[in-house]
Amino acid sequence: MAVRQRGFTLLELLVALAIFALVSVMAYGGLASVLDQQFATDEIAGQLARLQKTYLLLQRDFEQLVPRPVRDEYGDTLAPLLGDSQLQFTRGGWSNPAGHPRSSLRRVAYRLEDQELTRYAWTVLDRAQNSEPLEQPLLDGVTDIRSRYLAERDEWQDSWPPATVAATGDTETFSLPLAVEIQLEHERFGLVTWLFQLPW
Repeated sequence: MAVRQRGFTLLELLVALAIFALVSVMAYGGLASVLDQQFATDEIAGQLARLQKTYLLLQRDFEQLVPRPVRDEYGDTLAPLLGDSQLQFTRGGWSNPAGHPRSSLRRVAYRLEDQELTRYAWTVLDRAQNSEPLEQPLLDGVTDIRSRYLAERDEWQDSWPPATVAATGDTETFSLPLAVEIQLEHERFGLVTWLFQLPW
């Protein structure tokens, strides 16, 4: 008696392949969506981490601001704090673990160039013609940066030193504000406002 062999028909194979292809496409689409979401999350997390680092650096610098004027490359006196087109000031607390014969003070500046906020730090206070600052890129995607300065009579100034003091050129009258407000316009985070109280 002949043994009848059973197997899949061509139609059944085609249906199975179609179902497998459909499941594969759905699985790939889901995986691609998860990977895209992961990439977007990592990118946002990285930008947020850089934003937080920028805040911490500004906070640390402002907490150690000192009333020490400096001289620029041309011998002109610069106030302890300059706030207009750029933010520049003298700060203390520059660690010296190797014990080199140098000051614990340093001059730092924050500038916005090509939508990137960069921190500059000079290794000397009174600069020479060849004094080049150390550059530290902090945050990209910044479209604008503004600052305000709280004077003694609770009056906000858009620049520092105030125009009346800066016009005299008398460095002895240079004072420091009570607080500094920084506003950043960021492509992703929008308007970010930070308020720093100065150490006096």
